[in-house]
Amino acid sequence: MAIRIVIAEDSFLVREGVRRVLDLQGDLEVVGTAADLPQLLAAVDEHAPDVVVTDIRMPPTSTDEGIQAAIGFQSSRPGMGVVVLSQYAEPAYATPLLATGSAGRAYLLKERVGDPQVLIQAVRTVAAGGSVIDPAVVEALVTDSIRAKTSPLAGLTARERDVLAQIAQGRSNAAVGAALFLTERAVEKHINALFAKLGLGAEPDVNRRVMAVLLYLSAQKGGASTPKM
Repeated sequence: MAIRIVIAEDSFLVREGVRRVLDLQGDLEVVGTAADLPQLLAAVDEHAPDVVVTDIRMPPTSTDEGIQAAIGFQSSRPGMGVVVLSQYAEPAYATPLLATGSAGRAYLLKERVGDPQVLIQAVRTVAAGGSVIDPAVVEALVTDSIRAKTSPLAGLTARERDVLAQIAQGRSNAAVGAALFLTERAVEKHINALFAKLGLGAEPDVNRRVMAVLLYLSAQKGGASTPKM
């Protein structure tokens, strides 16, 4: 039996181009198309496809609807494959898609899909439960992982990171506590712990807060070096 496919893409030209490429294959059948997230969800409910091919961004918000849909399908349609087409090789998009497993998932850059066989093979692969990740995305994920491990923030607990993020917004200890539902004393303990882990033990408290914020902002921008004052 043919692999049944739903295509989700807000650009009419891209959507029809993908449809034509896939429909020309004897073992593939496009059973539905969608221009936005509600249409995608409706098409999946109506046609129960074997594979969804979706853009990352589409209405209504044009942010990450494709990724969020793919994540939702892992629980609501566990046997259905998803091919995500993207202009971005950034880990921020690929990581959530792959966080709970890569089986039946593909992440392809649109520039690679200039070769129709790349898309065709990806559809067949995810339909069989396999995965396909664009080499540029793999490289970005590896680089991001290495950066995270070498960052000065790597040794902080999740709660200490939350506290530091609040400090970076210029909030006092009391305001941090209110935002995170912690006592002011608990906030102080977390702050002292993160100061120690970041090697900020000798400077006055004001300078330590500034240095900790600089380290945090540096890591957020992708750098792992220690800022100097």
